Amino acid sequence: MKSKKLSEKILRSIRSRGFKYIILDPVLETKYILQRSGENFRKFLFSFYDLNGKELCLRPDLTISSVIRFIQNNKNNREKVFYSGEAFRKNYKKKGSIIKNQIGYEILASKNNQKDDKEIIDTALKILKNSGFKKAILKIGNIELFNLLIDKLDIPRRWKNRLKRNYWNENYFNELLKRLETNLDIDPVFVEIDKSKYKKMKKENYNKVIAGRTYREVLDRFNMKINDPRKSSTGKKSTNIIKQFLKIKCPLAKAPKTLNSFFKKNQINIIVSKDFFPLSKNNKNLKIEFSSSNGREVELYSSMIFSIEVKIKSKFMNFISGGRYDQLTNNLGFKKIPAVGAAVNMNLYE
Repeated sequence: MKSKKLSEKILRSIRSRGFKYIILDPVLETKYILQRSGENFRKFLFSFYDLNGKELCLRPDLTISSVIRFIQNNKNNREKVFYSGEAFRKNYKKKGSIIKNQIGYEILASKNNQKDDKEIIDTALKILKNSGFKKAILKIGNIELFNLLIDKLDIPRRWKNRLKRNYWNENYFNELLKRLETNLDIDPVFVEIDKSKYKKMKKENYNKVIAGRTYREVLDRFNMKINDPRKSSTGKKSTNIIKQFLKIKCPLAKAPKTLNSFFKKNQINIIVSKDFFPLSKNNKNLKIEFSSSNGREVELYSSMIFSIEVKIKSKFMNFISGGRYDQLTNNLGFKKIPAVGAAVNMNLYE
């Protein structure tokens, strides 16, 4: 009963800021989930086939359901929506499934990044104010800064793309940094073997296929490695810069100065303006901090990202999280729709 009343209070808080309530379909086409999360995610889905052989699944995430609804309804104008319900995923660590109770709100076809990002965070702060939690921390980051940094470093283009793509997989990302720093994975013997194969393949028919690739594709990859090789000297320096960047954490009001000092020290041509973040001043009752590595556990966001953690007993736990996900519709196979939103973790009340 307490959870229901709190849920109603949160929904009223969101509605009061002009968001329109929508009902989401509990079933999705499986292909949309796999296009975004990959084939390996299939094992977490509750999937089945309809009479026409189309594979469907219970929604594992409400944000994807909302975005698909917007696109399939041929929406183009800016729309502020919110919703509530359950998301379903299999859980292999415990018996049964994870049923995640979630309230979400979004601005779709967002026209003004700064304004809409701030509106999403301001709404989160209003929810927090009405939630009953006394102590909280608001953490804000921006994935765009990481991508800009990687583009400025002296490392091969294919490695830049690899680091960006695997930013969310922290274990593999750290493995990539180790390889970039030391070059220990490069065996001179295999390098010579590859060079020999490269010379032979250049004399063959470029349309010939090997291991699912044409000789032309394989040779293009060889050429890319030859023309843009990994260098141990610059690799070590770049790895150190990346590690130091991901450790930056400070009050949000000091973030532009801290970041600019870091970029200047490392001779990187990036300048962060004072109005880069949607909020700047700390609330006297709320700690607001910038964290360069905030939100790495969620592969969804493209720039601004935030989370609100509340203190329950002696631990801080995630209560609200969100950010900007302009690339999501592209990943689902549709045209790009700028979007920003957040979700409230209602499981905290259970």
